[in-house]
Amino acid sequence: MPPFTPLFIDGKEVPASNNATFEVLNASTSKVVGISASASSADCTAAVEAAGRAFKTWEQTTPYDRRDLFLKAADIVSSDRWRDLVVQTAVEELNCHPAWAMNEWMGAPRLLRTVASFSNSLTGTTFVSSSIPGTMCEMRQRAMGVIFGIAPWNAPFALTIRAFAVPLMCGNAVVVKSSEYSPRTQLLAVQLFVEAGFPAGVVNYISMSRESSPELTAQIIAHPLVRKINFTGSDRVGRIIATEAAKHLKPTVLELGGKAPAVVLNDASIPDAANAIVWGAMLHSGQICMSTERVIVQRGAAEALMAQVKTLSESLTAGESGDAKLRPLFSQGSAQNVLAMLSEAQGAGAELLLGDLDRQGAVVRPHLVTGVKPGMRLWDRESFGPVIVFAVVDTPEEAVELANASDYTLCASLWTNDMYLAQRIAPLIRAGEYPLTLFDHKLSLLPQAIQILMDQPSMESENLVSAVGLGGSSGYGHFGIEDFTDKRVIATHPLGREFPFLK
Repeated sequence: MPPFTPLFIDGKEVPASNNATFEVLNASTSKVVGISASASSADCTAAVEAAGRAFKTWEQTTPYDRRDLFLKAADIVSSDRWRDLVVQTAVEELNCHPAWAMNEWMGAPRLLRTVASFSNSLTGTTFVSSSIPGTMCEMRQRAMGVIFGIAPWNAPFALTIRAFAVPLMCGNAVVVKSSEYSPRTQLLAVQLFVEAGFPAGVVNYISMSRESSPELTAQIIAHPLVRKINFTGSDRVGRIIATEAAKHLKPTVLELGGKAPAVVLNDASIPDAANAIVWGAMLHSGQICMSTERVIVQRGAAEALMAQVKTLSESLTAGESGDAKLRPLFSQGSAQNVLAMLSEAQGAGAELLLGDLDRQGAVVRPHLVTGVKPGMRLWDRESFGPVIVFAVVDTPEEAVELANASDYTLCASLWTNDMYLAQRIAPLIRAGEYPLTLFDHKLSLLPQAIQILMDQPSMESENLVSAVGLGGSSGYGHFGIEDFTDKRVIATHPLGREFPFLK
C-alpha cells in the first residue's frame, strides 16, 4: 500500500474534510509512489484561519525566543535519523539520485541557523520628527500577518523550509502548499518544525490535486488574512500567481528560474572550471534553477575547456539504476522538450559537441552544444535538462554582453586568475549571486550589494535566502526580513500642541 500524506492544519495531521485524495506519481515512470490528501475549499479556509489565530500570539513572541526554536530545529535535522529520513523519502518519491537528496538535507541546518541569526536584525530606529517640534518617532519592523508559500518539487525539503522560515522568524504565520509530485517530502519540513516545538497554527500545510490547484490557490490568495505570497517555480506559473495577487493588490516574492552563465576567461584554471561547470550543469540531471546552462568562454581557453568538459560529461552514466549519475528527467514530457530545444538549435546552425538527440523514456544523456546564440530557444529558455551550451568570445566585455543576453539569471560564475579584472567584470553581470574564482583562496566581497564568492561553481548558493533574480523572468524580491516585515512609525507628540485651524 503506498504511503499516505495528510494535511497539517492547526497543529494536527488530518485527511481532507471531504476525504478526497490523489495519487502521487513518479512522473518519469508513471508509478504510484504515494497517496495524498487533496485539500477542499473548506480545508484551505481552515488553514488560513488557523494561521490567522496563531499569528496573534506568535507575533508577540520575541525574536530571540523564535531564534531558539530555529536553532533547535537545526540541531534536530542534523541528526543521522533525519538525514536518513530525508534522503530515503526524497529518493522514493522523486526517484532522484541519493547525492541530490543528501544535498537537500545538508543545506537545511545552514539555512535554519542563518535564519536564526536574523533575530539580531529585527530591530528599530528612533528619530526626531522633521515637521512637528518636540515629537519623537520610532520605526519598528513588524510582522505582516499570514504568508502563503508555494514550494516546488525539484528541491522539496530545502525550498519548503525556505518558503516559511524567514516569514516565521519575522513573526508571521504561514500556510504552505506543496507540489502534487512531492507532498511526502515537503510535509517532512513541517514535521521538523513541529518536533522543534513551534506552536500549533503557525505553520499549516496543504496539498491538492493538479486539477483543483488553480481554483484553490486563487481562493487562498484572495483571503483577506493573507498578506503576502511567495512562490518558487516556473515563470509561466509565476505570472499566474502574480496576476492573481495583483487583483487584490497583494505583494509577492517570486523566484522563477534561471539560465546561469559561466564566464571563463583566458587565464582561468581549466581543470577547476571544467569540473565545476559539469557538476553545476549535471547535478540532479540539470533540474535546478541555478544549473549552469551557458558557458561563455574567451577564445584562448575555448578548445581546452570544451575538451575537458566533454571528457567529464562522457563519463557520466545515465539511467534508472542506482549506479547511474544522471537519473531520469522529471517526466517524459520534460525529456521531449529538452530534445526539441536541442533539435531547434541544431536546425538554426548550432552544432552538437556531445549527444545524440535521443532518450530512453525520460532518461537523457548529457548534451554539449556550440554555436548557440541569443534568439534560439536553447539560449533564451531554461532547458531543465543535462545540457551545456558554449559561446566563444574574444574579450571580457563581449563575455559580459552575452552573459546579460537573457531575461533571467539567478546565478553566474566568473573564472579568472586576475583579481583586478574580476572585480571590474563581476558587478557588470546581471545576476542574483555570483560564485567567482580567483587564485586558490577565498574572499567575500559585496560590490553594489551583489554577493560574490570564490572557488565555487555557479550552481552553488552561499545563502539560500538571498538567491533571487534581479527582475525580468527570474523573479522579484528576496527571502529576507525586509520582504516579510512592515515598517511602522510611531510618533509621540508633546501635550498641549496647538492646532491653528481650530482657532
